[in-house]
Amino acid sequence: MTLRLHNNLTRQLEPFAPLDPTAPTLYVCGPTVYNYVHIGNARGPVVFGVLADLLRRRYGHLRYARNITDVDDKINAAAKEQGVPISAITDRFAAAYREDMAALGVVPPDIEPEATAHIPHIITMIEGLIGSGHAYAAEGHVLFSVGSFKDYGKLSRRDPDEMLAGARVDVAPYKRDPGDFVLWKPSTDDLPGWESPWGRGRPGWHIECSAMAAAHLGPTIDIHAGGVDLQFPHHENEIAQSECAHGGKTFARFWLHNGMLNFGGAR
Repeated sequence: MTLRLHNNLTRQLEPFAPLDPTAPTLYVCGPTVYNYVHIGNARGPVVFGVLADLLRRRYGHLRYARNITDVDDKINAAAKEQGVPISAITDRFAAAYREDMAALGVVPPDIEPEATAHIPHIITMIEGLIGSGHAYAAEGHVLFSVGSFKDYGKLSRRDPDEMLAGARVDVAPYKRDPGDFVLWKPSTDDLPGWESPWGRGRPGWHIECSAMAAAHLGPTIDIHAGGVDLQFPHHENEIAQSECAHGGKTFARFWLHNGMLNFGGAR
């Protein structure tokens, strides 16, 4: 029987066949570990955990990565409030997340990359984007030039004006276009940071997943999955920077999104 998946990139039910018939690749956006997860955060791991089991059963093997975002402004704020390093926050809540998923019967992924362990990969990807004209440095920041990627919006199917109006974008004077998004941002002395060609700083959220997916699954993956709330801007931005970083190669062949949980008619 043919396995068919609803591909949100095409909005169609399509037959699935992996690039490597012996080892499909699956990347799922994982948690930002600054607090305990709620029940809605568990829907993705449960839903795509079932898919992972199915793929293993059908193909005999699977390369399944689900990341841990362990550097983020929410993490920084929690660490600052408690007067501890960010690792004290992230280690605690990553462990709690794993315990909660295990209690739900979710099998761990094959690979669980952490953003802070991939800073060199992130810097290298950003350097490549600058070199190819898809990103630019400005006042300690590096930004992706949305206008340099003609297919921007192909996943969410929004026109640029609508995306700009609906996105929570920081309209800063150093941006060439208000819709350009941050790949790297400067860190003050009281914030975590790493040395880079653009000064001491930290990565933007979107570039982390692109770098981790490429490092562990290659430039093109079979399935990218996550919550529907991530479709824009996170997944849209992942597509743009990944495909520009890899010479136009398709980033993910299938895009799957789980819906939101609703209780009593409300989210």
